[in-house]
Amino acid sequence: MLTKEQNDLLTRTGRGTPMGDLMRRYWIPVLLSDEVPAPDCPPVQVRILGEDLVAFRDSQGRVGLLDEHCSHRGTSLFYGRNENCGLRCSYHGWQ
Repeated sequence: MLTKEQNDLLTRTGRGTPMGDLMRRYWIPVLLSDEVPAPDCPPVQVRILGEDLVAFRDSQGRVGLLDEHCSHRGTSLFYGRNENCGLRCSYHGWQ
């Protein structure tokens, strides 16, 4: 049986944890291509390894995956507009 410390070491996957750092070294599928169906479609929320992300398909059909929160104001990009090859923040309009 594992101790609490051993269990925490193996199951915590947030940033800066040993298991989280190990898992981030490998490709991890998070969505099917069908879940982000068309260019400029609404963004899709994704949560993996303790991180909140937003997936989208840009105007040219390429898939993108970003941190959910805007780096300027911290608002959710899930509510942003997907246009002109990127997500536009609904709070201040930066793309």
